[in-house]
Amino acid sequence: MMTVMEYAEDMNKKIEEILNACKSLNINVSNDSDLLSDEDITILDGYFASDNINENDENYDEYIDEEIDEIVEDIKDTKKIDVDNSISKQKLKKKNDINKNKKDFAQKKKEMYKNKKKLISNAPTNNSNIVLYTENMSIGALAHELGVPAAEIVKKLFSQGLMVTINTPIGYENAEILVLDYDKELKRKESADVTNFEQFEIVDLEKDLVKRPPVVTIMGHVDHGKTTLLDTIRKSDVASTEAGGITQAISAYQVKHNNEIITFIDTPGHAAFTEMRARGASITDIVIIIVAADDGVMPQTREVVDHAKAANVPIIVAINKIDKPGANPEKVMTELSELGLTPEEWGGETLYNKISAKQGIGINELLDNILLISELKEYKANPNRYAVGTVIESRLDKHLGPIVTVLIQNGTLRIGDPIVVGNAYGKIRTLKNSNNEDITNALPSQPVEITGINEVPIAGDKFMAFESEKQARAIGEERKMQAKLKENTSKTALTLDALFSKIQEGIKEINIIIKADVNGSSEAVKNSLEKIEVEGVKVNVIRSSVGAITEGDIVLAKASDAIIIGFNVRPNNSIKDYAEEQGVEIRLYDIIYKVVEDMEAAMKGLLDPEYEENILGSAEIRQLFKFSKVGTIAGSYVVDGIIKRDSKARVIRDGIVIYDGNIGSVQREKDSVKEVKKGLECGITIENFNDIKVGDIIESYEMVEKER
Repeated sequence: MMTVMEYAEDMNKKIEEILNACKSLNINVSNDSDLLSDEDITILDGYFASDNINENDENYDEYIDEEIDEIVEDIKDTKKIDVDNSISKQKLKKKNDINKNKKDFAQKKKEMYKNKKKLISNAPTNNSNIVLYTENMSIGALAHELGVPAAEIVKKLFSQGLMVTINTPIGYENAEILVLDYDKELKRKESADVTNFEQFEIVDLEKDLVKRPPVVTIMGHVDHGKTTLLDTIRKSDVASTEAGGITQAISAYQVKHNNEIITFIDTPGHAAFTEMRARGASITDIVIIIVAADDGVMPQTREVVDHAKAANVPIIVAINKIDKPGANPEKVMTELSELGLTPEEWGGETLYNKISAKQGIGINELLDNILLISELKEYKANPNRYAVGTVIESRLDKHLGPIVTVLIQNGTLRIGDPIVVGNAYGKIRTLKNSNNEDITNALPSQPVEITGINEVPIAGDKFMAFESEKQARAIGEERKMQAKLKENTSKTALTLDALFSKIQEGIKEINIIIKADVNGSSEAVKNSLEKIEVEGVKVNVIRSSVGAITEGDIVLAKASDAIIIGFNVRPNNSIKDYAEEQGVEIRLYDIIYKVVEDMEAAMKGLLDPEYEENILGSAEIRQLFKFSKVGTIAGSYVVDGIIKRDSKARVIRDGIVIYDGNIGSVQREKDSVKEVKKGLECGITIENFNDIKVGDIIESYEMVEKER
């Protein structure tokens, strides 16, 4: 906050000029001592910034292309202008056109600020009869909260014998008495923590919600026509620019059908789609699964179905390439019905469209179905609040800095808005729509490209716009610090150990992924698990397939909070490490009844205790003593930790474990002791093992029950 006078000095403008601008922008101030809020300052910044547009303005660098650079060179070299005056005239005309566009855009920007309705903050709203008190609040700030001139408050306090100015802090007790004169109640401000805004619940009144476009993702087996379908919808030629015809990057854009807008998000594959879900980015309203009529359901198609169903959104099946020889749409419908996608015409709930993306057959009907689902689901958002949404993709440009494609999910994003994106922050410098056109604001369900933030975020990061740059910077820096503290930790997916407590908390379904050696085994395990029902909780098998456990399985498990059951399969070390890193539990079995037994026991909270190894210490054997009654005693030196009597022990020779058993006794000089610490000598016997040698290492350890 600052006074009108302070802002005028800061902007090097006359106070009258500031007051006139405030009047035209409906900012409630009347004299130079009145306070401007952070939001008022942001609006004024934009208003005055658009008054003085020139080609060097950093906000308009994107308008300057290589041709303008050439014009500058022409001006420097007058001979060149004389030689080719006509070309120079053309270039200068183009430059004038560009400058005219810049002026037009500046006017739009100015109108955006001038006619802007004040957006609703994403922070909780307070009762209009309550005035919030902050620590060391100034009289000017209190006047602003009351909505009265600061001079009025100063006069009241003068009459009570208090010599104050608008910058004098006012105590809570005095402020409490003061606000009673205005029939208001004073309360201490408890600022809502919006640092973790992914978990921040934004509540909109029904009257504030308006219809928004549906957001659609298309997924399918490689080369089944996904990009060609999007090309046809966009009436463009994206596919020919892709390497090998395979989509290389995520993109998002909007199309119009029957005067309704639809947003499409094009992803490289289901893994990226699910990675974003795993990070809490639920951006898709509808999933289209595309299947080639001549190929039918492929292994990757089955994976796509698993991912789409796990997202719990409406699914439309597009059977593509119906014009090709060998096309068999009925076969595709039968195969997908077996995966739970029964066509509506067969009595199911899934909409099917038979199309040829290449020939443009059936595309209108597909778009009609998207709009039908949108109408039934009534997708809505509130455009009159600060924007929230998700990063679709990002890149670093050496001239413009971080360039980020975001999807607005609620609210309106405008040029000049302070913003936090993941752990980055900044102020929106430019906004471009999916046609690469400059715009001043973006509405719900609209994908836009933004510049102005300080770092490159990653796909799936959430963003939120704020009222002030100061607030955005503070939140961004706090999030970055928290991320550093948490970088060695990750979300823990559901485990069998945690099942019972989860059930007590109200969980109704347990998600399971089954990977088995043969199809018969996977089906048998699936059927057995789905029959279990304990305390009204059911097992939900979201994937059951044959083959080794893969990274894709772990990604899906993390996104869906699932447990992976491996039957007669063993993950390699890299997969084990990845599962551990992602917090996903893998359980391995070779007997079906044991799978069922463990699941039932976990659901009832009756799992047998689980133990983990705790290394106590190690000792190096330096001398051997043989006694007929005792056996061989190892004269040892404790090199690490402690050696404990009755603990478990292993004998290690040249890095190889040659025996695993128990320590029989530990002696220190002539006394039998319970343990010996690092740096001391002792005699050790190993139960039932005498084949020890000088140089062997004795490692003492114990098995400790893991906390459930």
